[in-house]
Amino acid sequence: MSKDFLFALWAGGGAVPPALSVARALRERGHGVRVLADRSLHDEVAAAGVEPVDWTTAPQGDTSDPAKDIIKDFEARTPLGEFARLRDRIVCGPAADYARDTLAELRAHPADVLVTEYVLLGALTAGEAAGVPVASLVTTLYPLPTPGGPPFGLGLEPATGPLGRLRDRLLTGMTVRPWAKGLPALNGARTANGLPPVDAVIDAFDRVDRCLVLSPRALDHPRRPFPAHVHHVGARLDDPAWAGKQEPELPSGDAPLVLVSLSSSFMNQHRPLERIAEALGTLPVRALLTTGPAVDPATIRAPGNVLVTAAAPHSAVLRHAAVTITHAGHGTAVKSLAAGVPLVCIPQGRDQGEVARHVERTGAGVTVSKSAPPRTIARAVDRVLNDPSHRREAQRMAAEIAAETATDKAVAELEALAEREQKNHNFKKKYIN
Repeated sequence: MSKDFLFALWAGGGAVPPALSVARALRERGHGVRVLADRSLHDEVAAAGVEPVDWTTAPQGDTSDPAKDIIKDFEARTPLGEFARLRDRIVCGPAADYARDTLAELRAHPADVLVTEYVLLGALTAGEAAGVPVASLVTTLYPLPTPGGPPFGLGLEPATGPLGRLRDRLLTGMTVRPWAKGLPALNGARTANGLPPVDAVIDAFDRVDRCLVLSPRALDHPRRPFPAHVHHVGARLDDPAWAGKQEPELPSGDAPLVLVSLSSSFMNQHRPLERIAEALGTLPVRALLTTGPAVDPATIRAPGNVLVTAAAPHSAVLRHAAVTITHAGHGTAVKSLAAGVPLVCIPQGRDQGEVARHVERTGAGVTVSKSAPPRTIARAVDRVLNDPSHRREAQRMAAEIAAETATDKAVAELEALAEREQKNHNFKKKYIN
């Protein structure tokens, strides 16, 4: 039976394509799907075959344009400053606005399930206030604290003894503490909608029926425990609509092919891209460097063995690639692993350091600093190309990902949630009303 799903998204760069992949899959199964999203995303939403709906009071942004980016985390000088911008400009600060818009859409067009990116606590608040089943989407490694797990963002291995567990408790407390400044705005949104306040911002993330992690379970710590409502449903491997669908033009020759891709959103990546291109110019390789929508390819200086283009469908390029050089954005990293292609990770910020550390832990790649000079980047590429263990481990990860994505677990979870709600509604109608 057809159900109605309302998605709530923001212009979060690489987080958008996997969420829209789920929306498209639901639509292809005959369900009604509407997507609340920034106007800058409407073309991409429509390309997924679903209906875009405008935020009216919530912030509007475009992460590919630094002038229109809401967060502007590239201006932050420290990781804490980067975090504070996300907290104050998306997660907590405008929570009341996101809640207002989401509730208005739910009243105008009732939905069986609300599906929202996990950082949109205002949208989650609206779902809770409306009494609608809510599923949150995590489009990276699960970033919230778990008992017995190391704090996210520091690249730590799980603790193995009393001192390690003490380390994790202390560091987790330190990483959670900055959320406190967002609590008044979040609780203001909650009380305005008839909900009790929460004691901590971190508690609000768990007030959902399902949290679906769109990431390979094998990429996370193997023994890390997760709350019962958190389900790993596998990565989404679709290319974004803006990447195109045509077979990409590849550099000529038969030398090993290197795919280069940094962020699809603006992260001051112009100079890192040129350092990568310079490094590749010293190696017997050919390279396809995709700049994404945030950088004009004409502005990138590159040697003759590096072809620079705005976009190409990475799934097609990866069939030919020997290595990927990436900022370790979750999407590019996982697509490379799914294709059995090892990585050289050059994290630029956000969750990328953590993703890079997990790639290293699998043995499928190496990490170098974002300020690394060309010769260091070249040595890392040469190492990955000539050490067969990296490709072997990437191929092992590819097998794990293929098994996990053989069925669409995300869609199955959402359909089950909608069906459960229908049964609850029928029960109340028959025996209570």
